[in-house]
Amino acid sequence: MNDFEELWKTRPMYTLRQLEDFVPMFRNLPMMWTPGERFHYNNAGFIVLGLLVEELSGISFSDYVELHIFKPCGMEQSGYFTLDALPANCALGYIEEENGSWRTNIYSIPAKGGADGGAFVTAPDMQLFWNGLMNHTLLSPVLTSLLLTPHIHVDGEGYYGYGVWITLREEKVFKFHIMGYDPGVSFRSAIYPASRETVVVLCNTSSGASQIFNLIDKHL
Repeated sequence: MNDFEELWKTRPMYTLRQLEDFVPMFRNLPMMWTPGERFHYNNAGFIVLGLLVEELSGISFSDYVELHIFKPCGMEQSGYFTLDALPANCALGYIEEENGSWRTNIYSIPAKGGADGGAFVTAPDMQLFWNGLMNHTLLSPVLTSLLLTPHIHVDGEGYYGYGVWITLREEKVFKFHIMGYDPGVSFRSAIYPASRETVVVLCNTSSGASQIFNLIDKHL
């Protein structure tokens, strides 16, 4: 389906503003595999991780990210904003209909993002994030290395670290990259360790970022 609106018939998107609001959507679902049996990316896992951050820190996940990631990196234009209270100069996401018309994504995504994604960022701020990560502003050298270690191979996708995709060439890291897609928004970003070049592509449509990112990636 083109968007997630079927999900919101039982759980309206405007009620999803805190991490605990997401839990009823998966709490009673059966486990797909035995823990440790195989790798499978899923948003629910990151919601649980975010809840652990809240339990250990005593503050909301969004406040934690803004305090311990955005602020140290100088990402002054980034934040976890709610769709009904967006700051000035913030782009809306758009979904293309089958007849070629467009509509905004405000009824297709949660009112506020969570630990599985949904933060608002700018391209310059993402470059600051990569700098903060690679310069050990965010984590110690040991923890940074652990984060960026290829922990598991995923067919067709390369390798996965801890929340970071990793592409190897001739057994050396070619790039670290992250991505995000929701109805009406798409995002791709990477850093190439050999040159320290960074690429950030933001798009307020569902799939536009990949097209541009792949063209740039071929030349690096």
